[in-house]
Amino acid sequence: MTPRRWILTAISFLLAIGASVYIIRSSWSEEGARVGLPLWGHVACFAAAFLELLCRSIKIRLSGAALRIPLELRTTLRASLGGDFGAGITPARSGAEPARFLILREEGLPVADALVILFLELFLEMLSLAALAIALAFVLGSSSTAVRGLVALVGGYSTFVIGLGVIGYAAARRWAHGPAPAWLHRLGLSDRRWHAVQISLRHLRSNVTMMRTARWWVMASSLAFSILHVLMRLTILPIIVFALGARAAIGPLVLWPLAIYYGGAVSPAPAGGGLIEIAFRSALSDHIPAAILGAALLWWRVYTFYILLVGGGIVTGAAVLRSLKRDGVADMVTE
Repeated sequence: MTPRRWILTAISFLLAIGASVYIIRSSWSEEGARVGLPLWGHVACFAAAFLELLCRSIKIRLSGAALRIPLELRTTLRASLGGDFGAGITPARSGAEPARFLILREEGLPVADALVILFLELFLEMLSLAALAIALAFVLGSSSTAVRGLVALVGGYSTFVIGLGVIGYAAARRWAHGPAPAWLHRLGLSDRRWHAVQISLRHLRSNVTMMRTARWWVMASSLAFSILHVLMRLTILPIIVFALGARAAIGPLVLWPLAIYYGGAVSPAPAGGGLIEIAFRSALSDHIPAAILGAALLWWRVYTFYILLVGGGIVTGAAVLRSLKRDGVADMVTE
């Protein structure tokens, strides 16, 4: 990243932290307001965050196994944390996949294998969201209209992304080679940009072709861990609220964080630039008592974002240093 982008990232983080401080201060005047979390709450949240990371890492390992690509759990743990760091410091979490790719390549995985594993990981993520939306629709079917609307939103998001993948594959079968269609030229698409699009389409077609030979029972196991990792992430806010001594309906505590987390993926500011915090307050102020709303936001962000960001920064930094060291040794040998 350029110095300018690092400055913009720092400003975005300051805005996010400032929004958290403002929400905490605004709830501080409420009678009985508190920020601290009991020890058992910290232990439970940390366990849920660790299990979420572990399930995510096992999912990537099983995705590789389904495609007969061997991966160590240590490697997938590092790739998961690296992806969290890349997502946290880039707009719209656009750095997540490049960071995971960097770590997989640093471990010696061929380019094609790394790309297909990342493609399958994203595909399973969308399938897990669709499955959860269906399950939640049955479990929370008698809940409020707002809760049912959130279930529909989550299901619609996953269906939309899967639909884009289907459209992309259809385009890859037809337009991965050859000149751009005339109607694209009329829209102002240059030949150079079309060539870049074709490279992406060829990667997509290659990934889907490799998936046809996957061991489906292993892929089903990977999907199960994908669902588990989302569920582990969703348990964190209810744990925090209950640890702070409040009682609230479980539906909003589960569904709003899910919508905010995946909706935050479209935020152009790294770390959300305060938008995540504002959305949290707007969505959950009617469901979480005002006296603990600030504390709930603080610890929810710590255990779903900041702790993973720090761990990912350590992992990614170590990977970059090892790469630089190897390149330095290679240059010395060449000289």
